Amino acid sequence: MSWLELCVDADPEAVESISELLAHYGYNGGVVIDQPIITGADGPEYRYDTSQPATLRTYLPLDEQAEETRARIEQALWHLGQMRPIGPLRVQQIEEQDWVDAWKQHYTIQRIGARTVIVPSWLEYAPQPGDVILRLDPGMAFGTGLHPTTQLCVQFLERYVKPSDHVLDLGCGSGILAIAAAQLGAATVLALDTDPIAVTATRENVRYNAVDDRVRVEQGSLGSGAELGHWLDGRMKDDGGRMNDQNDILHPSSFILHPFDLIVANIIARVIAALAPDLAAALAPAGLLIASGIIAEREAEVVAALAAVGLTALERQQEGDWVALVYQKAAPIADSR
Repeated sequence: MSWLELCVDADPEAVESISELLAHYGYNGGVVIDQPIITGADGPEYRYDTSQPATLRTYLPLDEQAEETRARIEQALWHLGQMRPIGPLRVQQIEEQDWVDAWKQHYTIQRIGARTVIVPSWLEYAPQPGDVILRLDPGMAFGTGLHPTTQLCVQFLERYVKPSDHVLDLGCGSGILAIAAAQLGAATVLALDTDPIAVTATRENVRYNAVDDRVRVEQGSLGSGAELGHWLDGRMKDDGGRMNDQNDILHPSSFILHPFDLIVANIIARVIAALAPDLAAALAPAGLLIASGIIAEREAEVVAALAAVGLTALERQQEGDWVALVYQKAAPIADSR
């Protein structure tokens, strides 16, 4: 299968807007953000150089819609360029066998929480005391740790995962959050995604991190999510690039065996809002929901939906234009008799 790599350089202030644009059109919502860094003097620490342009990339399957999609992206970038400096869109064709190398060159070892370090599978890293190591091969699936929403979720997982927890990672991408939950001590983790490519990537990463005794990976969604299809466009593709009927998505009722103590849903605002009743129903009493992938201007929609199903807000974090929320289901009222 052939792919189009779309690449654009942009002012740092435009990165979030362009990232959202590319995620809307790119395959599986995947976006690579390559930001210039300033390395630390005493080890692996670094900070981003916000005085220099960032480079963003996404990938499109080379099919009959590719040229129309490319044109739409180029037009949207032109409009964004009227507000902030944005370079021309660069396009090149790559073949399936070149995919892995096309992704690999953009990833480095990165610390994304107080304890969590993501190490691409092709690099070596000597752990520091207390480190939780996630060794990942991002592949074609979204979820590499670079995106602010993923980082916010990991920070919350570090804070809230308990050893006895049963966890659901809804929209698992490449499995980074499912693996993090397991490495942080969760008793069991169910990782779900509607995209078979993401399911394959997650299963490989789960095995690579030796947490397959606690992490189960399935193609599917939660409740009404099985009818939504792919998170971004209501459709999904099989391994041959063909469009599947939505009925091919597995309904998870056959493999959800218990309510969840913690659900992490790093998806997009409209899907979180649509699934709010199902998320609340799947939580155990006093269970926690970490909801992310929320652009700030859509936050009110998610907040209203979660409040409407009786969940209580506990915490909110924002990085750039992206918001992550923690909500809790009510605990049972003790019988005073």
